[in-house]
Amino acid sequence: MPLSTPNIQRTLKHTRAISISAFARDDGLWDLDARITDHKTRDITLASGVRPEGMALHDLQLRVTIDLPLTIVDVQALSAAVPYPGYCEAIEADYKKLIGLNLMQQFRQGVKERMSGVNGCSHLTELALVLPTAAIQAFAGDVIDTRDGASSSTESQQPFQLDRCHALRLDGPAVVQYYPRWAKSVPNAKSPS
Repeated sequence: MPLSTPNIQRTLKHTRAISISAFARDDGLWDLDARITDHKTRDITLASGVRPEGMALHDLQLRVTIDLPLTIVDVQALSAAVPYPGYCEAIEADYKKLIGLNLMQQFRQGVKERMSGVNGCSHLTELALVLPTAAIQAFAGDVIDTRDGASSSTESQQPFQLDRCHALRLDGPAVVQYYPRWAKSVPNAKSPS
């Protein structure tokens, strides 16, 4: 179901697209390839010159290689289109500073400490900040078992995703329905209509 139709005329001016693709590698590691692009619907005059309509204002890519515990083992950054050619690209190698950070252990804080402000590119840093949830989605069903595990009476660890969002809170009706053995007491639980 899409968003509601606006009741006022609108004109598209700008499109930002962010995409992340996850790849399982033959060496047991995973690559998260993230990309951000910005496009205007008209010619735009920048300090560096005119950027014609349809030509990317930004086209930046970040590849983060992680191991199964979600620790970054390698990083590659690429600035294919930037507003200040010859200057923006100079920061690419600095993203190697992310090596050693774990996507699930104070990752966003670590990124901000290493890459915020003049220590990084705001767009590459923005890409880095969305990687933890993308990695979890990539690992779900492949690396992380997202099933209840009820078929195995020896399974003692609750599924990873439980108690990490409002829908899957341990005292919520979704957990009662889909993961009953992990559910906590639910006063007056109601199913979604």
